[in-house]
Amino acid sequence: MATNEDLELREEKRGINMQKLLAPLALVIIYVFFSIFGRNFFSFTTLVNILDSSYYIGFIAIGVTFVIITGGIDLSLGTVMMASAIIGGTAYKTWGWPMWLSLLLILFVGTAFGLLNGILISKLKLPPFIATLGTQMISLGTGSIVSNVRSATFPARGAADSCFKSLFKFITPGNHSFPTGAIVLFFTAFVAYVILTKTKMGRYIFAIGSNKDAARLSGVDVAKWEMTAYVIAGFTAGLGGIAFAAVYTTVMPAQGAGFELYAIAGAVIGGTSLTGGAGSVFGTMIGVYIMSVLRSGLPSMNLQSQYQTFFTGVVVIGAVLLDIYRTQKATEVRLLTPADRYQEEQLGVIEGLKQELSKESDTQKKSELKSKIRAVKQEMNSTYRKMKKEEKAEHARLALQEKEFAMTMQDKES
Repeated sequence: MATNEDLELREEKRGINMQKLLAPLALVIIYVFFSIFGRNFFSFTTLVNILDSSYYIGFIAIGVTFVIITGGIDLSLGTVMMASAIIGGTAYKTWGWPMWLSLLLILFVGTAFGLLNGILISKLKLPPFIATLGTQMISLGTGSIVSNVRSATFPARGAADSCFKSLFKFITPGNHSFPTGAIVLFFTAFVAYVILTKTKMGRYIFAIGSNKDAARLSGVDVAKWEMTAYVIAGFTAGLGGIAFAAVYTTVMPAQGAGFELYAIAGAVIGGTSLTGGAGSVFGTMIGVYIMSVLRSGLPSMNLQSQYQTFFTGVVVIGAVLLDIYRTQKATEVRLLTPADRYQEEQLGVIEGLKQELSKESDTQKKSELKSKIRAVKQEMNSTYRKMKKEEKAEHARLALQEKEFAMTMQDKES
């Protein structure tokens, strides 16, 4: 027979599964809406543009998911991504570095900024908001200083040293584009998923976000694994810098502020809790694509940039409100009436019979178990409805008594 803990776990799983369905369903609804009402939205070209615009946001969203799960935040990822890209572009264009080394430099710079954030937060105990806000300004200035406030131009497609661009968009001789970067992005997401769900690192990151003090008392090196989350975020910012250079070619100085907000919004829309301890990389990917579809779909309805900004802000606020609602539902205390307790007990009996049924190989016994399950269900539904009716009548009687008592007290006072 299933215990109360088993029933609570099943109820929690049902809630989590419903939450996981919300973001994909929202993505489908938004895409269908723009396909119907948007001008020339439903086309392969628009789909390629949606995927192209999601690469760099997608990479930093993967990184910020790690950070938010620990209960932190990273406001520097957008500027770190662009600073990494412009430093790598300057190394290639001005310093004469080979392309492969310039790309490695982009990854190194992003990872270095991630390490800096990790040290400031996990070792020096700065609040994540303040530390990453400072790093945002530092990275913004560093990119401009290194490039001497000049743009960095990567080689155009088809030129020498432009092979890395084909990783993110492959163009056939017939001039047909294929967004191969989606494969790179989802491979990165899969690696991140494995890290979060199958490794010690992932377990500790979730533990830190759920309860940092409890994790520390359990022997987890909180500073080490918290810093690791920020290093991963910095590395993914470097990947985002490479993706941006591959898709857009020219990187301007002092860019990137605000990109991290799209990434954070995508993570929250995908189910990552801002309070920490809960999150999903693939949910984050769905959230990123929701943001990308909005950015491509709103112009198709002839809405100018200010309206795009407005509706994007509405989506971000809605995502945060959804996160607050999820947190409240997860922490609220549920008071069970006798009818509810009876129903849960019978559901436990039914679950136990179903487990017996799944293990049974004898045909006759399986038939008997199925009949017993049907009988228990019928009895449960009948009794539950009767108990609920009695509880409702009792509640109405008590409400009437309270009303009569209140009226009596008013008469005495008058």
